[in-house]
Amino acid sequence: MPEKEVNNRLDYMPEQVYGLSTMNRLSTDKRIAVIAALVEGMSINATCRMTGVAKHTVLKLLKDLGCAAASYHDAHVRNLRVRRLQCDEIWAFVGAKMKNASMEKVEQGWGDVWTWTAIDADSKLIVSYMLGQRGAETAHEFMQDVAARVSTRIQLTTDGHKVYADAVESAFGADIDYAMLVKIYGASNDNPESRYSPATCIGCRTGVLSGKPDPDHISTSYIERQNLSMRMGMRRFTRLTNGFSKKLDNHGHAVALYFMQYNFCRVHKTLRVTPAMEAGLTDHVWDLEEILSLL
Repeated sequence: MPEKEVNNRLDYMPEQVYGLSTMNRLSTDKRIAVIAALVEGMSINATCRMTGVAKHTVLKLLKDLGCAAASYHDAHVRNLRVRRLQCDEIWAFVGAKMKNASMEKVEQGWGDVWTWTAIDADSKLIVSYMLGQRGAETAHEFMQDVAARVSTRIQLTTDGHKVYADAVESAFGADIDYAMLVKIYGASNDNPESRYSPATCIGCRTGVLSGKPDPDHISTSYIERQNLSMRMGMRRFTRLTNGFSKKLDNHGHAVALYFMQYNFCRVHKTLRVTPAMEAGLTDHVWDLEEILSLL
């Protein structure tokens, strides 16, 4: 799939955000019930069954809120005082895996799609996210966005994906402490009983690419745990099911809504506040009605 087709945070038009003729037919309580089901990982069809709301209305609400959430994140998650940042990318697909998608379907947006994320290791805030492919073009655009959102010198850790090196240098220059953490895996076992189990990690090695990163904080643990949260919290990311996204736009809307709820509504068990509160972006825990008010 050409990268230029999916490299975006979703360029929403204002009329998309405020086109609420369908939503005016739903009460606030009903819309909140739909949002609650979506952010807790329910599929579209399951949400329809639980709430009694028509499928096209649920999709319309998801679209409107995805647009609003992406716009709010882009405008307000900026000038962040971050010390330690971790980045990674997580795989999913739209319509079909790339190897199974015809050229006609690929042109319609089907195939593999990666969600790139950057998390503040201290506040657990998702600083930046982006949908795209796993190549250099997306990496450069993603790192430029990360650099534009932080106002301090940071220590950055990524995995060993080679496209990060040039992308980080292009975005930050020498004004960063950057290290890669490369995990070493044992031989895979293709027995039927363990076909879907990951290979065993038998060690790690680190490499310093810029500055003087603190060895004690060269880690990708938080971003990898966030990847797990995404797998569990969004039906579209669940493996070995038919809950995957059928349209790229809907996939992006779901991701935008998820991160909005994660940053501003979900109280972190260790911090006992939301990531946005810990990062100084808000002074209270948002509820779903407040997210709805973005419309």
